[in-house]
Amino acid sequence: MSDHAKSNPADQPAINWRDLAGQIKLWASALGFDAVGITDTELGEHSRHLQRWLAQQRHGEMQWMQRHAGLRAAPAQLHADTIRVISVRMDYLHADATAPQALLEQPHTAAISRYAIGRDYHKVLRSRLARLAKQIEQAAGGRHRALVDSAPVLEKALAEKAGIGWIGKHTNLLHQDAGGWFFLGEIYTTLPLPIDQPSQNHCGSCTRCIDICPTRAITGPYQLDARLCISYLTIEHQSAIPEPLRPLIGNRIYGCDDCILACPWNKFAQAASQPDFAPRDPLDAPDLVELFGWSETDFLHYTEGTAIRRIGHERWLRNVAVGLGNAPTTPAVIKALEARRDDPSELVREHTRWALRQHADQALLC
Repeated sequence: MSDHAKSNPADQPAINWRDLAGQIKLWASALGFDAVGITDTELGEHSRHLQRWLAQQRHGEMQWMQRHAGLRAAPAQLHADTIRVISVRMDYLHADATAPQALLEQPHTAAISRYAIGRDYHKVLRSRLARLAKQIEQAAGGRHRALVDSAPVLEKALAEKAGIGWIGKHTNLLHQDAGGWFFLGEIYTTLPLPIDQPSQNHCGSCTRCIDICPTRAITGPYQLDARLCISYLTIEHQSAIPEPLRPLIGNRIYGCDDCILACPWNKFAQAASQPDFAPRDPLDAPDLVELFGWSETDFLHYTEGTAIRRIGHERWLRNVAVGLGNAPTTPAVIKALEARRDDPSELVREHTRWALRQHADQALLC
C-alpha cells in the first residue's frame, strides 16, 4: 500500500497511460489474479440502490452498512483524489474441495461455504494487491490504496463497471468464464488510467438462484433481504437465529453456496490455481457431532488463518447446534446436544435446547 507517497502524476515524465494499464494487467496476472479491469468512480445508480435497500432495513444487524453508506459511493472521500479503481478477481473453488452439492446431501456433515475452507482470502488478496500498488507507484507515481473488504466499498458495482463480471439476480457477481466462485479486490488510484468497458448482463430469463434459495432471501431479481439470508444468519448475525428460519438452514453452518451453485454459468468455472485456497482437512467435510465437541481452544486452533475465526466460538456452536437440530436423529447426535444443554453461553443453550426439541418431535412422529 502506498498512501504515504507524495508524488503527483503531473510531476512525472510523459506516461502512456494505455500502455501502463496493459502493464498493470500483466503484473496482476503474475501475482495470481484471474482478471483485472479499470473503471471510473461514478456510482450514482448503484448508490441509489443501496439507499433503497438500507431504507427497507434489509441490512439487518449490519449497522456498519448504514454508517458508511456515503463513503461506499464516493471513492474520493475514502481515498483523497481517487479518480480510477482497479478491480481484480481471484478464483477460489479448489479442485480438492468436496463438491458443495455433495455436502448438502450428507445431513450429518457440516456444509461450510467453499470460500472459507482455505486461507483467509483477505490476507491472500491484500498482500498481493499491496505489491501491485507498489509496482504501479514505482512506475508512475500517484497515490494508491489496496482494499479487500477492509473499507466501505461497492465492490460488485465497481467490478461490473470495470468489466470483471455482472451482478446477477442473486446480487452476486458472475462471469461467463468463471461462474461466481471468486473473490474481488480493489486498488483506488489517483492515476488517470483508461477505463474498460462495463460487463453486459447475461442472466436472461433464468431464475434458478431465486428458486433455489432455502429461506427465500432473494425476494425478486436483484433484490436480497439479508435478514433471511443463510450467509448473513450464520456469519454476520450476532444474536439468536429466528426460530422459523432454523429448519430451513439444514446443515449449512457457515455461509451458503446454494444460489451460486444453482447458476448455469458455473459449468464454465475453472478450478482455482492458488494453493492458499486448498481445503483444510477439519473444515472441508466435517462431522457435525465432532464440531460441536470443539472447545474454544480447538476452534481457535482449527480455524487459525481462516475467515471463519472472526465469528468466534460461541456463534460457531450456535450454528452447529442448528445443524444438529436438522440432522437425522441418532444416539451420537442426542449425546452431543445433551452435553451442551447447560453450556455457559445462553445463546448456545437456547439453540441446543431447540435442537433437542426437534429430535423429540421427530421421535413422536415415528
